[in-house]
Amino acid sequence: MRKTCGALILLLLAASAAQPASVPSKRSGVLTSAVATAAPGRKLLAWVYFTDKGAAGAQAAPGARVMVPLSARALARRAARGRISGASVEDLPLVSAYVDGVAAGVARVRQRSRWLNAVSVEATPAQLDALEKMPFVARLDLVRAFRRGAPEPVQAEPSLSARAAAAGRSPAGVSVMALDYGLSLSQLTQINVPAVHEMGFHGEGVVVAVLDAGFSDLNHEVFSGLHILAQHDFVNGDDDVADGRDQGEGSHGTMTLSTLGGFQSGRLIGPAYAADFILAKTENTDSETPLEEDNWAAAAEWAESLGADVISSSLGYSDFDAGFRDYGPAALDGRTAVSTKAAEMAAERGVVVVNSAGNQGFDATHNTLGAPADGAHVLAIAAVDATGKRAQFSSVGPSADGRPKPDLAARGVSVWVAFPGTVNGYATANGTSFSCPLTAGVVALLLQINPAATPDDVAGVLRSTASQASRVDNLLGWGIVDAGAAARAWTPALSPGSR
Repeated sequence: MRKTCGALILLLLAASAAQPASVPSKRSGVLTSAVATAAPGRKLLAWVYFTDKGAAGAQAAPGARVMVPLSARALARRAARGRISGASVEDLPLVSAYVDGVAAGVARVRQRSRWLNAVSVEATPAQLDALEKMPFVARLDLVRAFRRGAPEPVQAEPSLSARAAAAGRSPAGVSVMALDYGLSLSQLTQINVPAVHEMGFHGEGVVVAVLDAGFSDLNHEVFSGLHILAQHDFVNGDDDVADGRDQGEGSHGTMTLSTLGGFQSGRLIGPAYAADFILAKTENTDSETPLEEDNWAAAAEWAESLGADVISSSLGYSDFDAGFRDYGPAALDGRTAVSTKAAEMAAERGVVVVNSAGNQGFDATHNTLGAPADGAHVLAIAAVDATGKRAQFSSVGPSADGRPKPDLAARGVSVWVAFPGTVNGYATANGTSFSCPLTAGVVALLLQINPAATPDDVAGVLRSTASQASRVDNLLGWGIVDAGAAARAWTPALSPGSR
């Protein structure tokens, strides 16, 4: 078998060498620019897109269902609420001979994407020259990387008296509710989550995938009851999403996950604390460009295949490497960025994608969004403070093609979170990184109430019940989420007091 595979690779490479020199360039303009300015031996990150899916793809008619290895849960979700209701040609595996042919000529294959029919690689300019000549390579493009903005402020837990004042009541007074939310009460009350909890919904049976910079402190008390179905580190290629000897640290993911799914009575409760979770580490915090889009796309595809119902992605980045800014405001049109394409493909398959709008603030001349928040079927979440006022750092729209963005808003100032590096400490943090998981938790509650709801259904009920549904703008979109009103729109018989 190895001899046969090796012979096939040699034939492919030989065919590549026979290509005429006049063949038009397969490189994107941005990759051409990157190669022109790179040192001869410097490794670049590039997408290699293939021409086809081989014999299996050729035999399948457009839109036809195919046999691919997807989880039963993923297939059930697609059937219930996907615009693509079953497995499609896009779900077919990559042609192994194509992948092997590329792998033989590059430093490393990083990620593989069935949906994009592509692999991302580390390759020198000379190796990219060779790839371009391969007949099964359709085109080459640069893997973009987001730069991290200013660190999101984190303040350690205040004193007991300050905590009581922030809650607006004595600590003992909080316990009059069925759940003792501690200082997370304020951020949940603003979006009316306790009302849904009182209806009996806490996220049971819903699978939420969290894409972030890793999760360093899963031994924190707030995660003691967390049910994790799967986890994978797309930066280092292993199944350990916590801190270790490899690249990146996961304090950011610890905080966002606690906001969404943590549970410690009297301290912090997330909107969907009873959901099941899939954890993906997609960012390398050791680098100035911590998020590379191939990691995000691969993680979204993986999570969808495992049956995720919701993706919560707290990126909050919109700046790309200097010189390669063709993903600037004009390109945030819902069709261009690779991460946006992957998010849209997940939504087509019935996954509700919730993403931070970004922390780039207001600019009167253009949007300040970050991909994939520009997606037409991605819920981009802005940040407000405790009074409902938009946070100055919260990114604004519209998308480049004129759609209102962001879509919704939730608390993103002084959000109560698990304090990384401790087993029982808490802190406050700022950023759309936290308004996003609060909203994703609400989405999980709504999907528990209505398991057949499509991403468009979820977006529709959230928009129609939000705080400024009748006066949509590009600062807060349809406004602050109202989980109780959205739930009552679908389950009037379960409203508090109606039993």
